[in-house]
Amino acid sequence: MAQADQYSPPVMTSSTWRTAAGGALRAIFGVVWALNAYLTYRSDFAAHYVGYLHNAAINQPGWLAWWFDFWIDLVTPHASLFIWATRIVETLIALGLLLGFARKTTYVVGALFSLLIWSTAEGFSGPYTVGATNLGPALVYVLLFIGLILTEREQGRSPYSVDYYIERRWPGWRRISELSAPRVVEEVPPRLPWSEQLAGMVGILIALALLFGSLSSAMNAPTGTPAAAAAAVKPLDLASSNPVANPHDATLPPLLGTGDSVDVHLIATDTTVDIASGVTYEGWTFNGSVPAPFIHVRQGQTVNVTFENRGAMDHSIDFHAAQVDPETAYRNVAAGQSISFSFKAEVPGAFMYHCGTAPVLFHIANGMYGAIIVDPATPLPAADESYVIVQGEWYTSQAQGNTMTADYDKMLAGTPDEVVFNGIAFQYVDHPLTAKVGDRVRFYVVDAGPTYDTAFHVIGSMLDTVYPDGDPSHTLNHLQTYQIAPGSGAIIDVVINTPGTYPFVDHSMLHANAGAIGKLKVSQ
Repeated sequence: MAQADQYSPPVMTSSTWRTAAGGALRAIFGVVWALNAYLTYRSDFAAHYVGYLHNAAINQPGWLAWWFDFWIDLVTPHASLFIWATRIVETLIALGLLLGFARKTTYVVGALFSLLIWSTAEGFSGPYTVGATNLGPALVYVLLFIGLILTEREQGRSPYSVDYYIERRWPGWRRISELSAPRVVEEVPPRLPWSEQLAGMVGILIALALLFGSLSSAMNAPTGTPAAAAAAVKPLDLASSNPVANPHDATLPPLLGTGDSVDVHLIATDTTVDIASGVTYEGWTFNGSVPAPFIHVRQGQTVNVTFENRGAMDHSIDFHAAQVDPETAYRNVAAGQSISFSFKAEVPGAFMYHCGTAPVLFHIANGMYGAIIVDPATPLPAADESYVIVQGEWYTSQAQGNTMTADYDKMLAGTPDEVVFNGIAFQYVDHPLTAKVGDRVRFYVVDAGPTYDTAFHVIGSMLDTVYPDGDPSHTLNHLQTYQIAPGSGAIIDVVINTPGTYPFVDHSMLHANAGAIGKLKVSQ
């Protein structure tokens, strides 16, 4: 009984209302954290978690780069672990605030966690904060936690907390619950009468309704939606500094056959492909690669095409090297179906083939394109090295982690995140193409677009010979750059007589910066 008396409520004092107000504010703050915790369990939060860090790093001063690089490198390979850690910490903080449980620990952990969020996902309250992280203005949270710490140091125990009842049975609980000196802890004001508590609850409900309204507006702001967050994350922001692991072989494959006809079997699939070092894309492909397989035939051969659709929607096939009835040969093929047709490769050159299903913009930009090379019946001068370069464009938003997906709005606006040679940004910088001094290096260049020209240029050299259409009698010589429109191609020879490393680029420098650059390494 003596111990129970020790915890008997003292006579009501003037601090009663202050204590009740402190408990109410803590509970309101707890509701805010409960909302934050709920949002972390949404799929959008998980999908864009790494993107929040990248966006927060934008426009930060150079001396802070190491801080954001550290967290991006730490979190990116272990995103799921950090997502769940965030969810658990937020949930525990919300419960601690709502119930008044382990208050001292909750306040200290909450302040430190909010400080971490402020300095990483919110970028020191930089350009990417409210709404986008779904974590609230974290620096304000830090100040609120500090305010709770200072308030409770003066007030002592709170009868509006679970801690109060735990301490009555286990006094040692105070070590993780109370912030006040022992003499202050003993002075516990009585609870308000129930009528006054009910009045206070009504006031709290009104305040919460206003709070939820303002939070909803912030979350639905155009710049703060998860979709805007995803769109803001670009694949080159996520790319690793390591070399591309699996570069696309640019070597011209041998002729499919030497007879009068050859067979081509193309399969439409939904496939995840590499688009930058460590970054993948959920695309639509022919035979599982972007670009699709290079097809090499000879002028006059008949090409027997079998096209099979194993994707989830209608697709088709359109060969720029063919002269056929498009309504028959290029018609849509439903998922699970196939089509066969033939055409004679009558015109030599470097041609594009692609999916022609509407919207064609979407199907090409999502990866459904390739190159077919038709050698002229009268051969071109022999080349020592022959490479196929297909330029394409990626229009992306973040699907999850380092995996991107299509952004049709960007396709319509013509704002690609990457412009690439053979599907992967900068892959031939990491893995240069090779030749020897004096070699005739032949580039079969096809611009798949779907939107922009390519201005093909080899830095440090001239384009020795350009065949606009593959006809050996139609040549241009000693050009600095050659412009190729979307859906077109050209055959370009380069002869280099000095050893070195020679970049080849789309001389639209915006495109080169976005990935349309490679290197030709010339040795003795």
